[in-house]
Amino acid sequence: MTAPLALISGLLLLTLGGGVWVGFSLMSVGALSLEVFKNMRVDRFLASDIWTTSTSLELVTLPLFILMGEILFYTRLSENIFAGIAPFVRRLPGRLLHVNVLGCTVFGAVSGSSAATTVTVGRITMKELEARGYDRSIAAGSLAGSGTIGFLIPPSIPLIVYGVLAEVSILDLFIAGVIPGLILAGLFMSWIGVKTIISPEIAPPADPSTTWAEKGRAILSLAPVALLILFVLGSLYAGYASVTEAAAVGVLGGLILAACEGQLTFTMLRKALMGTVRTCSMIGLILAGALFLSKAMARLTIPTDVATAIEALHLSPVMLILLLTLFYLMLGCFLDGLSTIVMTLPVTLPLVMQAGYDPLWFGIFLIVTIEMAQITPPIGFNLFVIRGLTGLPLGRIALASMPFCILMVALVGLLVAFPQLVTFLPEAIR
Repeated sequence: MTAPLALISGLLLLTLGGGVWVGFSLMSVGALSLEVFKNMRVDRFLASDIWTTSTSLELVTLPLFILMGEILFYTRLSENIFAGIAPFVRRLPGRLLHVNVLGCTVFGAVSGSSAATTVTVGRITMKELEARGYDRSIAAGSLAGSGTIGFLIPPSIPLIVYGVLAEVSILDLFIAGVIPGLILAGLFMSWIGVKTIISPEIAPPADPSTTWAEKGRAILSLAPVALLILFVLGSLYAGYASVTEAAAVGVLGGLILAACEGQLTFTMLRKALMGTVRTCSMIGLILAGALFLSKAMARLTIPTDVATAIEALHLSPVMLILLLTLFYLMLGCFLDGLSTIVMTLPVTLPLVMQAGYDPLWFGIFLIVTIEMAQITPPIGFNLFVIRGLTGLPLGRIALASMPFCILMVALVGLLVAFPQLVTFLPEAIR
């Protein structure tokens, strides 16, 4: 390990472990490492880098999609999702537990935030499932795992960040995430069904079958969100709108939905705007700090040194991906997903491209691995969200989430074995 890398690693452990904000931690470590090892005006370099990062045109997409999710968070969308999905899953093994998976998948298509998806769906489903006699652990575990699906289903905030950093088309990333996201939802539902068959006590007896009239009302409940998804994603995939324009369409659609439900008030708008500002400020600070640290590492030739060291191991492409999977799993225990992406990408992206992997494919692989970080202790954010919703101990939630984390590892194996799962749709639509 080179001296600059040793210093940076030590300082990151010290600052992040000491509870310093991630963005400030990354920024200060980058500045200090340049002061120690390079003779340059760090203040001017830092100011120029922050300005360039914060004024990137592609980042305009982020606040728009976040605002859309915040607006929908304050509508009755989650209640409509539960009412719309429940009649169609009552006869499946696992019954209403599948609402967690399908609800998060649907809401993930109108919100790029895993936390917002988990909170919005969980506010309704956890109370309903508990009242109907479902096991609290499997309900919490399925919600924790399913809440991460929003990272793959467009619009996804981590995919936008990856596209900006890796200079990959955000639209292609959105399209590429659809099939893996649906496969992951299918894996989760399959596990819930198998678990219920093995341990039938975790779910109450099956409800009476629903009538066609009830199913018709359920479809009407889902119609508003289905139309919003159609307008946002349809305008993207049909080429009528850019990613930023589609995000603006999503905000307009969210406002129309809120107005139709009689919830478009000044108080609601203020809450949505303030939530957007807080989220964007957090993401912007992390991005600014991580990008500055990555450029500082580049000035110190750390990515080149690490790449040379890994190349000397003569790993096969599959072994390299296995090593990176373990690497990101370990990082996920201590860092959130966005920080992991922006910190590691300058080192890992050149490695995987040199090994022959498509950067589009690597983007989806990376998102799946940071999904695991959302439900791995001690930093897994979804675990804290669900603890706040249910009051369950963090360890119990983490244990219940473990099967879903294993299924994400299985998805990584599928993506390695069949990379066409990622590249097929973007190539077909081009």
